[in-house]
Amino acid sequence: MRNFLQPPPDRELLPENRIDATYRRMRLKVFVGAFVGYAAYYLVRKNLSLAAPGMIEEGLLDKAGVGVAGSAISIAYAFSKFIMGSVSDRSDARKFLTLGLVLASLLMIGVGLMPMSASMGTNMAVMFGFMLLVGWISGMGWPPCGRVMAHWFSQNERSFKMSLWNTSHTIGSGSLGLLVIVGVALFASWGVGQTWRAAFIFPSAIALLPALFCWWALRDTPRSCGLPPVEQWRNDATGRRNETGEKIPFRKLFVDHVFKNRMLWIIALANAFVYLVRYGVGDWAPTYLNEMQIMDKSQSSLAFSLHNYAGVPGTIVCGWISARFFKGRCAPANVLYMLLVLIGIVMYWQAQPLAQWWTGTFGGDPAAACRMIVYVSLCEIGFCIYGPVALIGVQALNLVPKNAAGTAAGFVGLFGYLIGDALLAKIAMGAVADASGWDAVFWLFVAAGAMGMIFCATTWRREKIALNA
Repeated sequence: MRNFLQPPPDRELLPENRIDATYRRMRLKVFVGAFVGYAAYYLVRKNLSLAAPGMIEEGLLDKAGVGVAGSAISIAYAFSKFIMGSVSDRSDARKFLTLGLVLASLLMIGVGLMPMSASMGTNMAVMFGFMLLVGWISGMGWPPCGRVMAHWFSQNERSFKMSLWNTSHTIGSGSLGLLVIVGVALFASWGVGQTWRAAFIFPSAIALLPALFCWWALRDTPRSCGLPPVEQWRNDATGRRNETGEKIPFRKLFVDHVFKNRMLWIIALANAFVYLVRYGVGDWAPTYLNEMQIMDKSQSSLAFSLHNYAGVPGTIVCGWISARFFKGRCAPANVLYMLLVLIGIVMYWQAQPLAQWWTGTFGGDPAAACRMIVYVSLCEIGFCIYGPVALIGVQALNLVPKNAAGTAAGFVGLFGYLIGDALLAKIAMGAVADASGWDAVFWLFVAAGAMGMIFCATTWRREKIALNA
């Protein structure tokens, strides 16, 4: 396996008259490959969130069980993204990403096919084990994409280009909701009783197709294609050190460039709170909306999709703001966006009282007004939350040499997925929802949004100094 994943050797430089055209063509090709590949990983990541209402309805799991089982994919992904980051820095991005996508798709199909027990505890334990495996393999998605973006796009263009690329996961998550709607309809027409299984099987089968595209489109580094480093081609004087392609020694990679990097720790803590809001709001939306009788299963799946799709323009605008007004600095845009996230959370929380006030003042159906407010607020949260998700990743890449990009991304992701997602957004949220109700959950969302904004603000001055050094 190590030999299979070995990066391709540097090729002799192409003739000067071919470099410019080849570079432009290859940059577009690898960008689209990384975009499609990472979007496909999200077809095999959040399937349990959309299957959960049906499983709870059939008595197979309760909310706490869904939270614990769902946390497995986040726990495994957190450690995998960190470890796979260092492996990816020493591997061929093309092979690494494609192999992980195929394995994750096959495993998630297996989840949909497995028999369920009459015991909730048994179901939770089995589901936890499967999600653990899927989460570990899913960690093979982001690091090779980070490697590709670091090698093919230079620093002074990376915040905007990575914001564009980062919309891939919102498109992937949004497509998951729509594919589940289609899959459930197909299963129902075929007479399959447990239609929730479609949430696992149908999107995962579709995800195998992008794996073939990624194998064709992705390439590891410009040097492996007979091209000079991107900073040399673009004459970018802001490029980071270590552009010669040598491997950074293991100890130096982890200790000097990650664990001793104070700014990276601050960014990682901000990421934990941002991810709590990101996954807490999105993943629990179908269950919350069904339980509160605000929407039925199809409507809540649509709300899940719209929430994620709204992140596409939001992420692009956030990256544009960073590049246009702050010279690639991420902190100012992150603070603004997290403030807007807080407004969206309060609207989502108070949708029913707001609908009663609206219809009492202007007339109309309170239930329809409530659904509209939910759609608007979830779209507003989706529009704003994914900008900081993208730019925190960019900050991590900007603070380390390119050859440590995967490791830095994995370290920041470890805080986001382990603390923010698995421990808080999954386990804690499920337990709090069962024990104290949904109002307590929303208070946690508000606190997390405020803390995320505060930690992003603490990087404002330090980031400016670091990028001007």
